Amino acid sequence: MENMPVAVPASPQAALIEAVLKLQSQHKAGATWFYWIAGLSVINSVIVLVGSNWSFIVGLGITQLVDVIAQGVAQQAAAGSAMLIKSMGFIFDLLVAGLFMFFGFFAVKRHTWSYVVGMVLYAFDGLIFLLGPDFLSIGFHIFALVCIYNGLQASIKLKALELAVQAVPPSIPTINRSP
Repeated sequence: MENMPVAVPASPQAALIEAVLKLQSQHKAGATWFYWIAGLSVINSVIVLVGSNWSFIVGLGITQLVDVIAQGVAQQAAAGSAMLIKSMGFIFDLLVAGLFMFFGFFAVKRHTWSYVVGMVLYAFDGLIFLLGPDFLSIGFHIFALVCIYNGLQASIKLKALELAVQAVPPSIPTINRSP
């Protein structure tokens, strides 16, 4: 008991800085999920394009659905148009992934609308896995949505802290003019 460290109370400024750093970390972790979703969706599409049949569970259901449809149509099409059909599916996948990169870009900049719209679209995307049903992908969508939501909450708290700090008037030292 003699050598136990003594907890030194942090100053209010240190506690505030610690809280801001924690919120910034949570915000960034939530916002960057959009980048992971986009990137892994493109990787999934490339994997399908080269003929493999495994994928990452974090990817988008819509891109996987488009890939399956494009593969099926390409198999039924003439040999010359099969690659065109697969390429059109891949271009669609890139556009959808680009949309999620767009959400990530603005979420990192703490735009609430970007978080909300991205989360709504990702939630609807998760419903695609009910067709399978692919419960692992559904579960991962839910997990990712919780992580993104935590980032959104941290972003909102950071904005509130900034407003609170701006509302505090600067302290002006007073001079004692007693005779």
